[in-house]
Amino acid sequence: MQTNFTPEQLQDPATARSNRILRACVHCGFCTATCPTYQVLGDELDSPRGRIYLIKEMLESGRPADERTVRHIDRCLSCLSCMTTCPSGVHYAHLVDHARAHIEATYRRPWRDRLLRRLLAALVPHPRRFRLALLGARIARPFARLMPDARLRAMIAMAPRSLPPVSRNDMGQTFPAEGPRRARVALMIGCAQRALNTDINDATIRLLRRAGCEVVIPDDFGCCGALTLHMGRQEDATARARDTIRRLLACEAAGPLDAVIVNTSGCGTTIKDYGHLFAGDPIEADAQRVAALARDVTEFLEGLGLPETGAAPRLARVAYHSACSLQHGQQIRTAPKALLAQAGFQVLEPADPHLCCGSAGTYNLLQPELSEELRRRKVATLEAVAPQVIAAGNIGCMMQIGGGTGLPVVHTVELLDWATGGPRPPALADLV
Repeated sequence: MQTNFTPEQLQDPATARSNRILRACVHCGFCTATCPTYQVLGDELDSPRGRIYLIKEMLESGRPADERTVRHIDRCLSCLSCMTTCPSGVHYAHLVDHARAHIEATYRRPWRDRLLRRLLAALVPHPRRFRLALLGARIARPFARLMPDARLRAMIAMAPRSLPPVSRNDMGQTFPAEGPRRARVALMIGCAQRALNTDINDATIRLLRRAGCEVVIPDDFGCCGALTLHMGRQEDATARARDTIRRLLACEAAGPLDAVIVNTSGCGTTIKDYGHLFAGDPIEADAQRVAALARDVTEFLEGLGLPETGAAPRLARVAYHSACSLQHGQQIRTAPKALLAQAGFQVLEPADPHLCCGSAGTYNLLQPELSEELRRRKVATLEAVAPQVIAAGNIGCMMQIGGGTGLPVVHTVELLDWATGGPRPPALADLV
């Protein structure tokens, strides 16, 4: 793609990077075939290629974002399926993040949009605040249909029927390996996940310890920055990422780390990209170190090996949903399925596994109509393989899919923990 940025514009590092990305695009349109929003809406401007044109025009002109551009960029899930498909290596993720930061800096949204986005940024990355908000949403559930805004109704609908107890496996703790120590790892415990589902971290700690890992959880861990980064709130995101880097490196200063384990794939994609986020920054080397250590829990266990204790699982048929941030963002596709099969489960893959379920961070709250249609399609493909349980590697996907099916939805690590000697996942308590 030909671009026409001025020399002055190219002095800005972010614009220079976006220019290189734009010039890599050859207009082939392969990305449209795998874009979920294009599949639903059929509008070229709701495809990666169409959005690239809009971003190019906006950045080249140097003008503030307009309503038309914002509408189509907001509809992007950042599922990154287009990056898996692209034959030219266009790094769409970096381009759309730059566009969102430009929108945030130059576009004044309607007051309801501004209020909702500020509310999400102030609540979701803070587990205690988020738990209180979820409690309030449960109380408001009977009145949801009276809400004038579909997004508010979506926020109320997202709240689980019951909140999990606060986990005792929280911050500033070190859990010794069971048996000879084979690795020392730090665990990212997430933010929204700590409010929505504490079983995931508990299962991860048990499984890693059983596999011979000493598990360290840093003091006062917060959000990795992923949520606000994809809302265009660059300063907020980098501040959170800086704090994450500082706390993880403090753990490594106390003793060498073999990995930083991430069990929320949306966080993992962002953490592995910290080197880009802090390019040219004084802490770039530290950011690159943390990015190099980051491993999805299934990625790490594929190399380390599953513990061999435990009996064969009592359930067989598991439909595996591959989170976009795992399969497209991190290019991890086979490890979760291989581990589940090794643990004794029959792994079933639905049709169109590359398509997003519609969760995508805060997307299901900001774009509820599109998100609901994507969920309907995803649930239909998962239920079509007649599973006993659905497994996924990201809390957002679990909440999204669980809201559209009667089947139990669990994290992959919960099944692996159960199959190697851990307790039965609570979500499976009612199954024979």
